[in-house]
Amino acid sequence: MTNKDYLNDLSHIKELMNRSSRFLSLSGLSGILAGIYALVGAAFSYYYIFPRRSSILTLSQDNIVYVHSHYFKLLLLVLALVAGASIFTAYILSARQAKKNGEQMWTPVSKRLLINFLIPMVAGGIYILIKIKSQHYGLTASLMLLFYGLALVNASKYTLGTIRYLGYSQIVLGLICAAFPGYGFWFWVLGFGCLHILYGTLMYSKENKAA
Repeated sequence: MTNKDYLNDLSHIKELMNRSSRFLSLSGLSGILAGIYALVGAAFSYYYIFPRRSSILTLSQDNIVYVHSHYFKLLLLVLALVAGASIFTAYILSARQAKKNGEQMWTPVSKRLLINFLIPMVAGGIYILIKIKSQHYGLTASLMLLFYGLALVNASKYTLGTIRYLGYSQIVLGLICAAFPGYGFWFWVLGFGCLHILYGTLMYSKENKAA
């Protein structure tokens, strides 16, 4: 056996180990589309909900700003629609990518990936709902970014390494957002819109090179 054959065998073994311990069929295109959905949802909110900011915010005699829950719940509905469209797209495109790679969509690895992603997301979602019920709206965008970033980092050990760095970026952005709560909308746009498009493009370019 030549050194070249030996190196090829090692590379093949490494690839098999990666495939057995990681779900590698996440689609970069789904990340790009998720970012586009977020930007569309943000644009809709900005032009059709935010013009009513005089109805959303009320200044009391004590100079305390109160948020009218009706309009805030409308914003949350837009976010839920964006999240639902992103999840559906990710599932469809990842299933197609798995079929293309000759892999199964649901394996012990993909199930561990999903569980590790959902634990921080579900905990964060419940916490955010509790804060919203108490009419503490100021840090909602920051908390979304933080818990989403933690979910990505927690799940990244079962999938592509790019996901870990996307998670780190979301966490950092969430912390900065917490320091500037008045700009939560724009940090949300940057995190869920622009960063998704950026990292999705990187993943998609790697997919094309591998193909």
